[in-house]
Amino acid sequence: MKAKTIAIVLLLFGMLTSVEAQSYYYTKKGFAIQGSDVVSYFENKAEEGKKEFKTTYDGATFKFISQAHLDTFLKNPKQYLPQYGGYCAYAIAEKSKKVSINPKTFEIRDGKLYLFYNSWGTNTLKLWQKDILKGLQKKADQNWDTIIKS
Repeated sequence: MKAKTIAIVLLLFGMLTSVEAQSYYYTKKGFAIQGSDVVSYFENKAEEGKKEFKTTYDGATFKFISQAHLDTFLKNPKQYLPQYGGYCAYAIAEKSKKVSINPKTFEIRDGKLYLFYNSWGTNTLKLWQKDILKGLQKKADQNWDTIIKS
């Protein structure tokens, strides 16, 4: 009985830590960035990954368009991870809130991937680019630190 109780506690703890890690990334349908291939963004493309080329990193599952992209990611995952967990960079900066994104609306700036909300006539990438000189990136970095600590 005692061994069974311990096993259940460990199972529940494992589930909780898995959910906690996944909440760091914007996921939809079980995949980070709605299943978009993070390596493709660095080729200036927003492409949907394929289920046969996937990996789990830092508690989130990422899909890729090919084995080559998956291998590229595995060599240096941190290089390809989206900023702010893949949530809208503009919303993180201006509202300090996790807001969903349109995976086709992105920017590579200083070798980092930023994603943005783009729907209902609001394209936050354009707002970000217009106001970037006002310190939005620094503000987003500070707000993200606060968000992930809470």
